[in-house]
Amino acid sequence: MALPGKHVSLLPAADALGDGELVARSLGGDRWSRDVLYRRHAHYLLAISTRLLSSRSDGEEVVQDAFVVGFGQLGTLRDPTAFRPWLARIAVSLVRRRLRRGRLLRFLGLDRGLDDATLAVLAAPTLRPDDRAELALVDRLLDGMRTDLRIAWMLRRVEGLSLAEVASACGCSIATAKRRVAAADAEVERYVSFREGTA
Repeated sequence: MALPGKHVSLLPAADALGDGELVARSLGGDRWSRDVLYRRHAHYLLAISTRLLSSRSDGEEVVQDAFVVGFGQLGTLRDPTAFRPWLARIAVSLVRRRLRRGRLLRFLGLDRGLDDATLAVLAAPTLRPDDRAELALVDRLLDGMRTDLRIAWMLRRVEGLSLAEVASACGCSIATAKRRVAAADAEVERYVSFREGTA
């Protein structure tokens, strides 16, 4: 029995539990643990998904779908302490599908999406108009880039993930991630060189 004026909590502090323990509790049916995992990782996934898709609403949908898929497949997670990179891989896979579907819809003239999170839109408000225009052109270049190259380049060059993290999120080897980033770098470099040559 609790003493008057004393607050008794039956749940541990969320910060005191690591992802591994939260995953174990979630597998046992603990909904609070799932809520903590969601609150802990949703912002990270939203930031990545939004920038990869250039759309806040699409990014939000990917985050919701990633958690639905992730919680549905939680029993397949081999290392519960690696919940975040595992969930990021699921989100990137969903992003990849959306980018491919979006490319097909644009080709068919059926895309009515709003790109409200492009590099140009997300740039600092103090950015010079000329630089913002250059970013808009880079956005267009990325839009036409092969999906796997675009994702790897954005994760490495925009999000600042390590090659190991890029490889994990893309579900490929570090060597493959490195090749994809290098190929995308080469496309960006050719574009920049071309732009400077025509200026």
